[in-house]
Amino acid sequence: MTQETWTEVDEYLCDVLVPSDAALEGALTASDEADMPAIAVAPNQGKLLHLLARMIGARSILEIGTLGGYSTIWLARALPPGGRLVTLEYYAKHADVARKNIDAAGVGELVDIRIGEALDLLPGVEGPVDLTFIDADRVNNPAYFREALRLSRPGGVIVIDNVVRAGAVADASSTAGEIVGLRRMHELIAAEPRVDATALQTVGKKGYDGLTIALVTS
Repeated sequence: MTQETWTEVDEYLCDVLVPSDAALEGALTASDEADMPAIAVAPNQGKLLHLLARMIGARSILEIGTLGGYSTIWLARALPPGGRLVTLEYYAKHADVARKNIDAAGVGELVDIRIGEALDLLPGVEGPVDLTFIDADRVNNPAYFREALRLSRPGGVIVIDNVVRAGAVADASSTAGEIVGLRRMHELIAAEPRVDATALQTVGKKGYDGLTIALVTS
């Protein structure tokens, strides 16, 4: 199997199940024009986040890593009236682009963008949170997971993106910071009695990676 095949399948699935959306496509275009990295989730992955939020009736969502607001829009659209989404972004430039994209999508009143180091901002986030999406630097994922768990309600869901890194996560001898962080995070999840979790490898237009999904049970 090749990247070309993965991309073709993603394009087919998105054409069938994820209709074209001007606001979402505009967010990607604006991010590209601002020279931001093209690392937003794929459309079918954004739709997955949206559906997960709806499935659990999420009213409060936390996102760690805003980028251009693409995944933020998907998540915010799942919220009911009166819902709230707090998203944390390190770079002020990214946050500025995201704010414009989120407002253009019509969900600006639901989204609170906070700028700075996530580990500095997380103590100020109010819980309980129904769904947390972690899509930031993998080095700090153990700490992000602990904070997400602290804020989550029983029945809440924590989703962590980019957990496979083209298979590198399986290399126990790796000294790369992101791989060490990912392996430590999974060890924490496995040892944590308050969650039940699984992880999936994914292939698609974004390459070979994966997701970890944890249900907060108590």
